[in-house]
Amino acid sequence: MNIVISPDSFKGSLSALKVGDTIGQALKEKHPDWQFDILPMADGGEGTVDALLFATNGTKVELEVTGPFGTKITSYYGVLGDNKTVVMEIANTAGLVLVGEERDPLKTTSFGLGELIGHALKEGYRDFIIGLGGSATNDGGMGLLQALGITFFNQEGEVLSPCGASLNDVYEIDSSGLEPRLKEAFFTIACDVENRLCGEQGATYIYGPQKGLKPEQLKATDRSMNNYANLVEAKLEKKVQDIPGAGAAGGLGFAFLILGAELKSGAAIVADVLGLEEKIEHADWIITGEGKSDAQTLFGKVPYYVAKLAKTYDKKTILISGSLGDGHEKLYDCFFSCHSIVSKPMSLDEAMEQAEPLLYDAALNIGSYLRLT
Repeated sequence: MNIVISPDSFKGSLSALKVGDTIGQALKEKHPDWQFDILPMADGGEGTVDALLFATNGTKVELEVTGPFGTKITSYYGVLGDNKTVVMEIANTAGLVLVGEERDPLKTTSFGLGELIGHALKEGYRDFIIGLGGSATNDGGMGLLQALGITFFNQEGEVLSPCGASLNDVYEIDSSGLEPRLKEAFFTIACDVENRLCGEQGATYIYGPQKGLKPEQLKATDRSMNNYANLVEAKLEKKVQDIPGAGAAGGLGFAFLILGAELKSGAAIVADVLGLEEKIEHADWIITGEGKSDAQTLFGKVPYYVAKLAKTYDKKTILISGSLGDGHEKLYDCFFSCHSIVSKPMSLDEAMEQAEPLLYDAALNIGSYLRLT
């Protein structure tokens, strides 16, 4: 029997690699003679760099950069096993995981991601994969662009701080210092949202509230974003703010489109690097998972992508999740079976603290009934 184990992370408790290893160890206990392919997945959010480094035997490059609130943090990017492709994610430079409860997208900046890119360019790398999931920013990529050499001024000629609050004050732009090596670079952006930059379906209105914006701030903040975008487009002679995906990661999609990037499905990018499709084609069963599964899982999340790929080869997929939420009944159209690791009444904190042993026990049970198939 050949089993492909390809989960996302259990956010806040287990990495995708840890989830895959735990499921694999439990199944091996039941079936030591079976073959297991553990392929940790991601969709451009937290864990994307680690998943691709594991899959390609790549190397991690640690660097001190500007964090979400402007103070220095230690972040990293990855160099894949081909030794020419670099992978980065906004989650480990300006992600929600870094700000905790102190969410305020008017104060946060994407500057650190620009610093990572600048460092990789100086090291000679030109091929980039960048994940945009899980950002804490709504600066339209102003921080990123400033770190790469574009300067933004207010009406008084003062250099602006590269954060969301500065967007409305942008009056003049100097692009003469833009990093020249960007012309040689190619950016593939892992992006699973199709929001445009501005408007009621744009970055601010749709994602601003979860990043800390209050309802009464949305209109003015969106107007500020539009002011900034219009000036950037006029200066760089590109019109991209209405392209689907421009609103990803608080407008980072817009900034990368300005730089000539290509936006693609994050899960598809990771799956391609992993060689997931070929592994699935030769598998007997596929197992995937995530922290919480509900009706939203069917809107492009990792387990749905894995199951949809498996269906093209007539393979059945089992879903193991931290919990099953509202509308999870709809998942049975896509998955052979769906399982929560929670085995008794407990709080969310308890479930997250005990995630590994709970997952192990759930996988043991699945191993028992797989013996009967």
